[in-house]
Amino acid sequence: VQLVESGGGLVQPGGSLRLSCAASGFKMSTAFMRWVRQAPGKEREGVAGIDIDGSTTYADSVKGRFTISKDNAKNTLYLQLNSLKTEDTAMYYCQKDVLHRGQGTQVTVS
Repeated sequence: VQLVESGGGLVQPGGSLRLSCAASGFKMSTAFMRWVRQAPGKEREGVAGIDIDGSTTYADSVKGRFTISKDNAKNTLYLQLNSLKTEDTAMYYCQKDVLHRGQGTQVTVS
């Protein structure tokens, strides 16, 4: 199993980014996938999740601003980040389960 995130960067408050996570070694269509983030000095927190049937869940802090999606044909997970706030600054990871998480992509809102 390999997960490779991309798309992070530096953006001003109110801006947008689109994160991608390319998966290999398993079919994303058969797994619950999630995005998690960790800011310096803070615990890792779940941001959004998408189930096999496409149903989604979001942390209250990002509801209405972030959108999780996936392309099963490309085996890729996405996270659209809109209306970014300084408190969204963190390393963002895609995660299949507790044993499988990518290396992360940094999002800095400043």
